[in-house]
Amino acid sequence: MTVREATPADDAVLAGMLQAIFEERWNRPWPHPEPTPAQLENKLVLLAEEGDEAVGFAFGEVQPGPVAHVNIVYVVPERRREGITKALLQEFAARVRADGVEHMTLDVDVSNEVGRIVWQRLGFVEWARRLTVPLASLEEHLTGAATGESYASLHVQTDDVEAVQAAAARYLPRYGSTGHGRVSEPRNGWVAVYDELLDRDRKARDRVASELSNAVAAVVCAIGVESGHVVRYALFERGSVVDEYQSVPEFFGPLPPGDVVALSANPTVVARLTGAEPARVRAVARTASSPDELPAAPELLAEIAEVLGLEGAGRG
Repeated sequence: MTVREATPADDAVLAGMLQAIFEERWNRPWPHPEPTPAQLENKLVLLAEEGDEAVGFAFGEVQPGPVAHVNIVYVVPERRREGITKALLQEFAARVRADGVEHMTLDVDVSNEVGRIVWQRLGFVEWARRLTVPLASLEEHLTGAATGESYASLHVQTDDVEAVQAAAARYLPRYGSTGHGRVSEPRNGWVAVYDELLDRDRKARDRVASELSNAVAAVVCAIGVESGHVVRYALFERGSVVDEYQSVPEFFGPLPPGDVVALSANPTVVARLTGAEPARVRAVARTASSPDELPAAPELLAEIAEVLGLEGAGRG
């Protein structure tokens, strides 16, 4: 195998490999560009070949610092794990060192676990994170349109009101409440807990729900409206989250695809813990890319609470 600098005669091959990597690994929240020779202009482009066959390429540039930044390293799928990535990087490093470069950077998609492991084994360490947000979402947050009222409740699957009262009095103050909360009488096999802490602090809400689940040895559902637009619930069993739902998974910012899927309701788990009909859970607890695609949050909360058998969800 040889590694050489690409020439204009390689443009078609490089465009094909660019298209391949875009199709395989493009998780940015905007469409990938069409591969063109212009994307490689003024870059150091290296091509790995086996005979007359192109098996991989890398390109990047020297930036002020001086620092060398690698934009892409790609190896065709059938030739991976053969040291081609190392050969490309070794040649790239040798060439940029001549320009006085002592440090190299690259970007890796947060969902590319294999890639992250490879780079870490080669000595790369994380020093920053690049974040993104749709302009419409940013503008909503900047103007306050996305910061509507939040409110929530905890529902403990028990009829033992005294046990819930004792646990709430113990744990609510521990996580920042100024009181002991308001505890309802049993309704449909659930005892509800309300408190200003649960309304304003989602992390504290989940911690209290986990503590209650352990203390009372019961299933606990934390459910509410976030920022006036999003419905969220988390089901706890033996202190651990076993199902989590958020009506607009990326409302608060982009997420890896796996996290988006994880925020969809799991009808099988919900049915086991609450007795709800899986088909109804599937029909009502749906997700969308925007609140506009779903019923208004208070309405959706009421629909989901009814399916789960939770009376007085949210404000009570």
